[in-house]
Amino acid sequence: MQHEQPDGAAPEFGRLDQAGRDAAYNNSQAVADSAERLEDWTRRSAVCRALPSTRRDIRYGDRPNNCLDYFATEAAGAPLFIFIHGGYWQRNSKEVFGFVSTGPCAAGINVATIGYTLAPEASLSDIVAEVFRAIDAIVALAGDLGFDPARVHVGGWSAGGHLAALSAERPCVRGVMPISGIFDLEPIVLTYLNRDLQLRPFEVRSLAPIQNLTRRDLPMRLFVGGAELPELQRQSRIYAAAARAAGLDVSMTTLPDLNHYTIMEEFAAPDGLLTRGLLDLVGGGTGS
Repeated sequence: MQHEQPDGAAPEFGRLDQAGRDAAYNNSQAVADSAERLEDWTRRSAVCRALPSTRRDIRYGDRPNNCLDYFATEAAGAPLFIFIHGGYWQRNSKEVFGFVSTGPCAAGINVATIGYTLAPEASLSDIVAEVFRAIDAIVALAGDLGFDPARVHVGGWSAGGHLAALSAERPCVRGVMPISGIFDLEPIVLTYLNRDLQLRPFEVRSLAPIQNLTRRDLPMRLFVGGAELPELQRQSRIYAAAARAAGLDVSMTTLPDLNHYTIMEEFAAPDGLLTRGLLDLVGGGTGS
């Protein structure tokens, strides 16, 4: 694993044409087999969701996607890892990502995956509110589900990394683990992603993790693939640097040769690099 390095000059988005801006954030285009990988994740997740120990579609709100899945480990009173899926806030579902429970559950960590309403049916403000509601709802079920409510950690991939970073403000969260996350929303406004997202100026300011660093003393562990798009790597670097400058407990790890999709395979085994990172976070994360 390769740890954080100093950031270079950020690309001048204003000097790129529209095609260049769009390509800088188009992970599906950058990874030739991305569609096949999503299909594979969905198949594997269906197996995880069918296990007798899984609680599916626990409702936390009234909208169709306001449900979560809970994947239990065998240990009573084990920690909980809440995973938030990506898809640039407008694609995918929790049903695609049940496979991320494989490594953590084998390592003794319960996992919950959150569903939320997608854009354009929901604004980013709505999505953030739903995710916060889901986190609070599952923590309230700790006694029923059997996990330790004092050891709740939140992570997410891509847009889910953005939502995980914002969740650091929830009192029940003891640590966060964004994977290939989005932390600065200003470039997103200039890309094809904003056609459905329709970010409003106040959201670009108030919902960007880099402009709203947590005031809580809790660990943050960022991961990104060394074969990801440069903008995805830059997003993590600038956030880690800003958090460190603010005196926060943050680290960033670049996993060489892994792209935006292959990085997620590191949750699929108890000794995967992301599973090991989560174990380190849970072991050291007490929060306040």
